[in-house]
Amino acid sequence: MKKKKFLATILSVCMSASLLAGCGSSSDTETSSKDTTAAQSQTTADNAAASDTASTVTLDQLPSAVGEGTITASPELYAYTDLSEEYTVNMYLIGDTPNDWDKVLGLVNDYLQPFNTKLAVTFMSWSDYQTMYSLVLAGSEQVDLIFTAPWCYMYNEAAKGSFYELTDSFVASYMPLASKYQAGDSWDETTISGKTIAVPSNQAQPMGKIVAVRQDLMEKYGMSELKTWDDYKQYMLTIAEKETPESGIYALAASGDNNELWDVYRQQTDTFLALDSSYLDMMYEYKGEIPDKEDIKLAYEYDSFREYAKDMKEMADAGCWSRSALTNTVTDDDAFGNLQGASIAWNGSVFTYMEQAEQTEGVECMAYDLTTDHLVGAEAYSNNDMAIAAGSKNPERAAMVLDLIKFDSYLNRLLVLGIEGEHYTIDDQGQYTETDKAADFAAFSISASWAIKNGDLNEAGTPEREKAVTDEWEKRVQMNPTINFVFDDTSVKSYVSAVTAVLTDYVPMLELGLVDDVDTTLDEMIQKCYDSGLQEIYDEFYAQYDAWKATR
Repeated sequence: MKKKKFLATILSVCMSASLLAGCGSSSDTETSSKDTTAAQSQTTADNAAASDTASTVTLDQLPSAVGEGTITASPELYAYTDLSEEYTVNMYLIGDTPNDWDKVLGLVNDYLQPFNTKLAVTFMSWSDYQTMYSLVLAGSEQVDLIFTAPWCYMYNEAAKGSFYELTDSFVASYMPLASKYQAGDSWDETTISGKTIAVPSNQAQPMGKIVAVRQDLMEKYGMSELKTWDDYKQYMLTIAEKETPESGIYALAASGDNNELWDVYRQQTDTFLALDSSYLDMMYEYKGEIPDKEDIKLAYEYDSFREYAKDMKEMADAGCWSRSALTNTVTDDDAFGNLQGASIAWNGSVFTYMEQAEQTEGVECMAYDLTTDHLVGAEAYSNNDMAIAAGSKNPERAAMVLDLIKFDSYLNRLLVLGIEGEHYTIDDQGQYTETDKAADFAAFSISASWAIKNGDLNEAGTPEREKAVTDEWEKRVQMNPTINFVFDDTSVKSYVSAVTAVLTDYVPMLELGLVDDVDTTLDEMIQKCYDSGLQEIYDEFYAQYDAWKATR
């Protein structure tokens, strides 16, 4: 399962400085917010009737920025939205349903009563979403809002027209809080062929790639810490040789592919992705400036991937993961948390699974950065997003709900942290602490929470082991200079589909080392890519990239 960022189509041109920044500068946003405030002062009788139980507020009365006070919305802010009839907004998320979800959703719907609106949510589980996602958007189900991301079919579905276009005027009219608070430079990252199709998260942060391991098993076999990739590899081989036959615990309970581990490995080479699209990854080595087109090529044509694949084969042959890893449906993260795996690779989210594993007496975990001498990439705003479905029967009402859950302080905290006093407490500095009931609704446990995060919620008492890693990232963080380049594959779509099909067949088994010979298999894959139109993709990609780079 891919958990990383990709960009796949060309930048839009902002419509007008007088309109709200669906793309554009913060000054555009300020001007548009003022226009929107004036328009929204003309409340309708229908909306007034819906607001009997809510206090009237205007944009000017709200805090100037997220984190500078409590943001409380009222129906009067949505003067352009017809609230005369009750409407249920259907939202689809990916991931597993928290135990206390019904309680949380009940409170959400209580809060939405003055808006004459209800929210219904369907979770597509981790084991099902890859097959369900496209079917839901293409089928007869009524979908209003849906989680999406570059790693969750955003660009594939955008190309099909599955998402509603968020024009500047639409955002200004129907999403007043987004018009006031959404980072102006974030919109470009969800803009495809000139159309903004999703609202990105409102937070860009360091996103280093690390490994988490069972420290108790490290010490059991005479190891104290991991400093390099070779150290980690030795740990994996030791677990496979000595622990797996004894306890059945795999060194890494791999599932589907080893893409997250590949991200850890390639961090050693200071590389960024200029395109990440369902294994069609265009990569380059960062040298301090925007790369030339000649520096960008398919990730699997680099020697680094060939060496990685050889390490994967060595570990697979040693039994570091199951021979059925390609078809495993339990994620490596869940397996680690359930003590079925002795390591995982990801970003700072590994600490959540470490804490889960440590609920068992005697289990100790630790996270290690294997690339401390190399850069750390920053998470893109677009790494997690919420979109309005093109088939929504009421996109304006869907927009209002998205606006509220993203910026209204009460609703945002409900979906991000759960119920205050039950799942978490919060101090005077706005720092939250999870309670012993947080297992029933953990902080940032649902996919919507990743898309609606605003950067104003920080955990109190962050464990030193986590703080040590994340503080070190701050010193080495580097934004991908190609972050705002997006590739429009319309003219080469048939080639992209054909090459992606080849990569989907080969890359997972190469990443899992489940091949007879790495060199032969990799060469065969690359040749099939060229036979399927890789050169045509390169030609179009480079032409668009040159045009984009000329504007930098």
